[in-house]
Amino acid sequence: MALELLPTDTLAHRQRAGRPFVTLSYAQSLDGCIAARPDQPLALSGPASLKLTHQLRAAHDAILVGIGTILADNPRLNVRLVSGQDPQPVIVDSRLRCPPDAKLLRQSRLPWLATGPQPDPTRQQALAAAGARILSLPTQANGYVNLAALLDCLGDLNINSLMVEGGARIITSFLSEQLADYLVLTVTPTLLGGLRAVNKLETTSRLRAMRYKPLGEDMIISGYLNWE
Repeated sequence: MALELLPTDTLAHRQRAGRPFVTLSYAQSLDGCIAARPDQPLALSGPASLKLTHQLRAAHDAILVGIGTILADNPRLNVRLVSGQDPQPVIVDSRLRCPPDAKLLRQSRLPWLATGPQPDPTRQQALAAAGARILSLPTQANGYVNLAALLDCLGDLNINSLMVEGGARIITSFLSEQLADYLVLTVTPTLLGGLRAVNKLETTSRLRAMRYKPLGEDMIISGYLNWE
């Protein structure tokens, strides 16, 4: 059964909801881990499912990760393994810790940095000079960027579809706050006993219109998140 990269009319979704259609996509081990240890990246996906990740990137208007992913992986978040347009990178960076020499600041599609309402002026100036666009947003009580406000902001910026790749805190937050619409989960045949992809959730969900697809040695599970 084929995987639907974007299983809905994302423009109509944004016009109705005021925010983009959110696809949560990540790879985990059989025991639900995304890395052996925090802040140490680990390539889990096989070649075929990695290509799928790039197909998903090309299908979405924007791609979002947390600052922890930037500091640990220094990714480009672009499309390389398939033909297609690069998504707009969005980094959740509450304290503007993104390095001015990050790879994202040395490519054609420069990142948007979602930060708090009063960012450090020196860091803001340095990152803006490097080409980043700073999105000043409300924060929650814990000091992290309010993700619902960020999605509303992205909707105002005409982002119809958003792919969320991680890391663990971002994945858990989008699930706990019921902000993800669709899940594409790659399960790899490994056991890690390390950093779990999802921590304790404040809510539960069952997948609707779920699909399974073997891809190389991996299994892809996808479906709509049906919040209860």
